[in-house]
Amino acid sequence: QGVAQGRTWARPEAEAGAMVQGVVIEDGKIVVVDPATGEVVGRVPVSSAEEVGAVIARAKAAQVAWAERSLAERGALLKEACKKLAESQEELAKTIVKEMGKVLAEAIEEVGGAVAKDDFIDLVVEANKPIVMNEGKSIVIRQPHGVVSICAPWNFPADELLLLAIPALVAGNTVVVKPSEVAPMTGAKVMEALMAVLPSGVANLVQGDGVVGGALVQHPDVAMCAMTGSSATGKTIMESCSNTLKRLVLELGGKDPMVVFADADLDKAAEDAVAFSLMNCGQVCCSIERIYIEDGAQEVFEKKVVEKAKSWKVGNGFHAESKVGPLVSEMQRAMVAKHVDCAVSGGAKLLYKSEVPEGSGNFYPVTVLSNLKQEMEIQKEETFGPVVAIASFDGSESSAIALANDTPYGLAACVYSKDAAKARRVSRQIRAGQVGINSYPLAVAPLSCPWVGHKGSGFGYHSGPDGWRQFSMPQSLVSEEPLVEATA
Repeated sequence: QGVAQGRTWARPEAEAGAMVQGVVIEDGKIVVVDPATGEVVGRVPVSSAEEVGAVIARAKAAQVAWAERSLAERGALLKEACKKLAESQEELAKTIVKEMGKVLAEAIEEVGGAVAKDDFIDLVVEANKPIVMNEGKSIVIRQPHGVVSICAPWNFPADELLLLAIPALVAGNTVVVKPSEVAPMTGAKVMEALMAVLPSGVANLVQGDGVVGGALVQHPDVAMCAMTGSSATGKTIMESCSNTLKRLVLELGGKDPMVVFADADLDKAAEDAVAFSLMNCGQVCCSIERIYIEDGAQEVFEKKVVEKAKSWKVGNGFHAESKVGPLVSEMQRAMVAKHVDCAVSGGAKLLYKSEVPEGSGNFYPVTVLSNLKQEMEIQKEETFGPVVAIASFDGSESSAIALANDTPYGLAACVYSKDAAKARRVSRQIRAGQVGINSYPLAVAPLSCPWVGHKGSGFGYHSGPDGWRQFSMPQSLVSEEPLVEATA
């Protein structure tokens, strides 16, 4: 077992135990397995309790000097670090495919976003600038928290790490990053670039499972914890941080609805329904997981969905013709199969099921289901797989809103209708952080939009000026005399 500041974070076995997504730890090393082939592609040493403590101490020692550098200097160094990461861009994309299975085109897109961060960094810097008020007699400045622990997810193991680390670092914090044990090699490559450019101790890496994560979030010298991952893990972190009131940013799970009225552009709606149910093999917190089509348009819509789904071929992520890779693990494949099988046995209609490669690998067919009922497990719990899940509704705005909100989650949603006023009315009543109107929000939202989880989908949030500012605390400097020259 691992013990951190009074709370036990248990590893199932002393030497070999199941972890997130069934990852195995053997002889003190994470065994990294290619989900497409079952082959071991790496073994990554797990950080010991002593190593975790030493890393946090190093981050604490480096924090004051880092915070004393100007905002502009911190931003410039982070831009340089992202350019350093670009030097290994191709290798990084291939590592993502090997570790978690997404198709190479998607991995290349993710890495491209990870290295092209100049505009993002400029916006974060701007959000952290002092605010002058009252003719210069009051100034609101930002103060860093100190050491920030970051637990990165496996489904976007490069870019999500940076979406949390960059705002923390711009604000003057130092960071200790634990990549997901599913994708430790990707996380290590990203951190190598940061550590090569930033001053010693500013960006730090530890590796491991929940024991290591627990040691991070419980450590008294860690002032803030940021994590993207499951709601269950988020609740555990929140409970663990409560004794010392650590600051938190948690982006958690979702069960995102898509509402399609009969007056919508059904071709566009069907295209988006398929693309954003199947992207990354459906393993996205904001995947479309519940589709509600108005009764009168159901038959036409479903035919369009099936035709579009047929073009999404399942296969090894390195094969150019593949659009859907394997699921990340056998555990996840079994979960998706359970949701689908239970739905079909409960009366759902199987409209389409694709072929999958023969032999080893955690492949699951692209599946289109219809006639789903709200009480089914597939409508209640995160599926996280390549399933297009369709139910119908009576076409009323009240039914659409009630069905969309019938979930403990509230990450994202979509509403499709040519009646702009109706689409806005329905969107504003959905309890979700971001709602796309005739669009998928993740695909069209600008960098300056916050990424917020309502209800069980998060606590705190990142992105957008308000989100970036959560990685620091405001301090008001006030005086009867001007502190700075007032600006117009």
